[in-house]
Amino acid sequence: MPEFALLAMAMLCTGIVAGILAGLLGVGGGIVVVPVLEWVLELLNVDAAVRMHIAVATSLAVIIPTSISSSRAHYKRGAVDTGLVKRWMPFIFLGAVAGTFIASRVDGQVLTAVFAIVALLVALKMALPLDKVTLAPEVPRGIAIAAMPVAIGTISTMMGIGGGTLSVASLTLMGEPIHRAIGTAALFGLVISIPGALGFIYMGLGNELLPAGSLGYVNLIGFAFIAPTTILAAPLGAKFAHALSRRHLSLLFGVFLLLVSVRMLLQTLHAG
Repeated sequence: MPEFALLAMAMLCTGIVAGILAGLLGVGGGIVVVPVLEWVLELLNVDAAVRMHIAVATSLAVIIPTSISSSRAHYKRGAVDTGLVKRWMPFIFLGAVAGTFIASRVDGQVLTAVFAIVALLVALKMALPLDKVTLAPEVPRGIAIAAMPVAIGTISTMMGIGGGTLSVASLTLMGEPIHRAIGTAALFGLVISIPGALGFIYMGLGNELLPAGSLGYVNLIGFAFIAPTTILAAPLGAKFAHALSRRHLSLLFGVFLLLVSVRMLLQTLHAG
């Protein structure tokens, strides 16, 4: 019982931090939930072959209610580009489906490496003083640009994140203001997390390595403890975001991602 209470407290704290970061950075909280869940599953002696898959899948399930709460908070502040959401939504959805299929068929260390490398690249972009550096004055239109939302959906699903990590960096490079990029990314999280979570549930059905309380790769115990606290904490993060300057918000995002990516890279190297 003491061990269960400790794990429950860890899950609740994870949910609070993830929720605040969801509203603050538009990252859906997954970039916190995935590494913490993977570590907790290791403490519970869950087989390494499925640990990262469970962490990614459960994170995507948690992101569903978190994205709803966070995007509503940003929408009320006029920080969601609804036109861009309508244009990108079909392509992000296709990417999420593809990412689920790929992730369910690769080794857990591949998912860890993808998580670490992408987080590191985005961290460098956001932490460095590159606020005025853009690739385009505005988000381009047309079929060619479809590759970007497809890639965001695919990679984000493999990482177990809501797309904010990639969406915020991509949109700011194309002239989108940081606060608007974060609000829009929060809504993208919903488009990614629903097909991603459902796909991982289906792909994990019947796997004998999964721990108790699992529905496919989604662990319902982790979901039950983390999801409620992320919903309550997300609006608080959104409030913090609009109280910070553009530069401070970018720097905070970059430093946080750098710490996460280093931790995951070290884990991958150690396992190798």
